Amino acid sequence: MNLVDRVVVPLRILLVMLFAGLVVAQALSMPGQFAYMAKEDPDLAYLRWPLTIWAILGLLCVQVVIVCTWRLLTMVKADRIFTEAAFAWVDAILWALSAAWVLLFAGFVYLGFLADDPALPILLFGMVLSGAVLVLLMVVMRALLRRATTLRSDMEAVI
Repeated sequence: MNLVDRVVVPLRILLVMLFAGLVVAQALSMPGQFAYMAKEDPDLAYLRWPLTIWAILGLLCVQVVIVCTWRLLTMVKADRIFTEAAFAWVDAILWALSAAWVLLFAGFVYLGFLADDPALPILLFGMVLSGAVLVLLMVVMRALLRRATTLRSDMEAVI
């Protein structure tokens, strides 16, 4: 049994746990948190629903990445990762990460101007930078997958 086979099962267990935690956060935690915020600080009550929708959409982007990662793991286990079919899942990850980055950037721009304390804008700025790095890293990884797929098909044609 090689390393990939030993890692896929624990990774899938962790992905299921993460997905379940995100569903709980979407259904209970985020709506409850923002309802509590609106009750405790009526001046910010108008942000309840926009923040709830923003948080749910952001978590949905992470869920899309989890599902696509699951499918890519299936392809890795079947030794089909270096095929054209993998690009659809990688592209979906790229789009989901890009959408999450746009949500983060919009939150940074909007909430950054409302904040009295500089901690929130600084935290959001760090998250925007980290998100940009993640999106660009995914672009590089997609290019590497493209190159490896081309090399593998060339090798199969020679053999």
